[in-house]
Parts: sequence; structure tokens; C-alpha cells
Amino acid sequence: MKRILRPEIIAVVGPTACGKTRRAVSIASAFGGEILSGDSRQVYRGMDIGTGKDLGEYGDVNYHLIDIANAGEKYNLHRFLTDFHKAKDDVISRGKLPVLCGGTGMYVEAALSGLVLPEVERNEELRQSLSGKNLEELTEILKTYKTLHNSTDVDTRERALRAIEIQQYYSDHPEEAEAADRAAVRPLDSLVIGIDIPRDARREKISRRLDSRIEEGMIDEIRGLIASGITPEDLIYYGLEYKFVTLHVLGKLSLIEMKRQLEISIHQFAKRQMTWFRGMEKRGLPIRWLPYDMPDAEFIDTVKAWLEECRKDN
Repeated sequence: MKRILRPEIIAVVGPTACGKTRRAVSIASAFGGEILSGDSRQVYRGMDIGTGKDLGEYGDVNYHLIDIANAGEKYNLHRFLTDFHKAKDDVISRGKLPVLCGGTGMYVEAALSGLVLPEVERNEELRQSLSGKNLEELTEILKTYKTLHNSTDVDTRERALRAIEIQQYYSDHPEEAEAADRAAVRPLDSLVIGIDIPRDARREKISRRLDSRIEEGMIDEIRGLIASGITPEDLIYYGLEYKFVTLHVLGKLSLIEMKRQLEISIHQFAKRQMTWFRGMEKRGLPIRWLPYDMPDAEFIDTVKAWLEECRKDN
């Protein structure tokens, strides 16, 4: 199929278990594209089952931003944006269409909005001054810097510390804070496609997928990561599967309780994802929603028609 020149990137978004990867691969296959992952945990090597990399779904389609960091590292938005733009430019330079696929709304929105972030080093003096603060206290401190639109920054004490660290840096360097302001950057010319799945269907798919991942060896995967030298604290930091399964491996949760708490957390996570994507629309990044169970041919025909619209508009 002939490559359509506009937009410069397609993004496929939606909550966990909605089938984003399959849809993104079908778009890449139909329009000569390559996948750029927009998932904050699929960057880590060895964290395969718990993050749902499902690499077998890609077939002959090239993918980027997966397995680019060591498990145990603290990958962040700044690193993602650097890696994203490098990969995007590489894909475009070879005449291919970048297809950004992911459920990490903060990463996807930052990439599409053209956000530029400075490298913020650890502030040991600040961290020491906050060493006696618990998560609730750190959350209140963070609120003095900015309005919290979601709970991502305060999922854990370490995340809250890092968020305060970044906000203090911006306070000390207002010129860089201005450069990081979404109002001051040029958004990418993008077509954003959302995969819409009803709540009940989403819950059912999440439950089935969790059972499947446990059967595939997710618990053994996490045992292996700990045996390789990665600390349980580092795995817990990644949240969801890696938090609750690690607690099970440590003997702090039974298998039944681990599954119960993890399933609840994944459902809550999916709800937060949708809240973020709706917020993206309000912040000026329109999303065209398509049903998760739309027939494959109809899905591609719809995307093709939208791409033709984009080409005429440009």
C-alpha cells in the first residue's frame, strides 16, 4: 500500500487489555510503519511476562523502545523523550511511518506534544532534608509546587521524592521550566487513535490475561529477576505485577491474596489510564475512538480514510 505522507506519526492508545499492540501492528503492516513503544515498563530487559511485551504479535514489523534499559534502573520521562525522538527520526529517515503504541499516557502525551525536558540530577541535599517525611507528607509538599492531576507522581515515596526534586529544579531554573511548558512547544503532526472497550469487557479481559500470565510463568520470571541480583524494592517500585508478585515471592502475600489485590490494582490502573486519555483530549490532543472489537478490515479502512483526510488537510 502506498505510503501516505501525513501525519508524521500515528499513535494508538487505550487502557490495558484493550488490544493496542495488535491494532498498532496492523496499522504498521498496512501503511509501511514501525512500532515505537510508549510503555514505561516495556523498556526493561527481562521484564517480559509482567509487562505484556507479547513480542510474537509483531511478526515482521520492526519495533523500538523495548528492552533498552536494565531491570532495576529508574527509567524516566526525560530518557524516554530522548530515546523516542531518536527512534522517530530514524524511522522517518528510512521512509517509514512511526506508530506510537502505549498505555503510559504521560509518555505518549509528552512525545506528541513536543515537550522538551532538561536532565534533572539527583539533589542529595534536598533528599536529605526530606528523609523523615512519609508519602502523605511528601504529597502535600508536592502540591505546593503544582496541581496534581493524577496519582502517578505519588504512587510511591521514591516517585514523590523525584517529583519534588524536578519541581524544585524548575523553581531554581525558570528558563528551563518555560522551555518545558507545553504551551511553548510545537506538537507533532499526529493522528491519535483510541481503542475503546466497555468497562465490563475490559474487566473480563484483564482477569483472563492475569490468569494467563501466571500460567506462562510470571512468578518464576520475578523469582529469576531477584536471583539475578535485582532487589525486591526495585521490583516493587515498578508497581502492579512486579509489586504484588514480589510480595508473594517474599512470602508476604498468599497466591490467592496476591491475585485478588493485583486484579483490583490493574482495574484501578485501567481507570486511571482512561482518565489521562480523556484529559489529553481536553488539553488539545484529539483522539479518534474505535471499538476494540471492530473487524480488522473495517478498522484499517477507517484508518486509511482518516489518513486521507489528514493528507488533504495538509
